[in-house]
Amino acid sequence: MEPSEHANGTNGRTDLDSLFLVGGVALMVFGAGLIVSNPVVRRYLGQIGLGNLATAALPDLQRYMRLRDM
Repeated sequence: MEPSEHANGTNGRTDLDSLFLVGGVALMVFGAGLIVSNPVVRRYLGQIGLGNLATAALPDLQRYMRLRDM
């Protein structure tokens, strides 16, 4: 074992946990992209009005980003 592994006592476990976490997030984003790219799902989301919700939330998001920059 390397000396750095003995120093923190984790034996590289945190690196493996981080890799699993990032890999899981990447798979969720990829899966959501595949679902939303389906034309049937797009039609249902259009009927629900999800686009209108995103348009309504955009000014609030822009205001939040300006406040965060201050």
